[in-house]
Amino acid sequence: MQFVSNNILPIFIAVFSGIMLLWSLFGNRFRGIKEVNSAAALQLINHKNAIVLDVREPSEYDAGHVLNSRLIPLGKLKERMGELEKHKDQPIVVVCRSGNRSGTACFLLGKQGFAQVYNLAGGVQAWQKNNLPLEK
Repeated sequence: MQFVSNNILPIFIAVFSGIMLLWSLFGNRFRGIKEVNSAAALQLINHKNAIVLDVREPSEYDAGHVLNSRLIPLGKLKERMGELEKHKDQPIVVVCRSGNRSGTACFLLGKQGFAQVYNLAGGVQAWQKNNLPLEK
């Protein structure tokens, strides 16, 4: 017991770090966000006519984006949600650089009733790693 009381801060930091690690691995599942890898996203795009929504900033988008993707930066998604209403029944693959911002966007879209929303796991970085094309 003395050990615990003498080392409370390092113990707290270790426990907190473990919780953060678990959240980064499983947080999207807890929030009801469906993740797809690049191959599955490509299948949705090619066979299910999925919309690709890029939620990065314009400068990131201009540097390279998934072919035929639509840019709506995450910070403007709530105010521009109406642009996606006509696609409510279509699959939507949401993309960002690494998969974090797109996870937040998926959560927001899900709250608005979009049922077929998928987060591209690993984002554009994973897309590039799999040698899939980007448009500039």
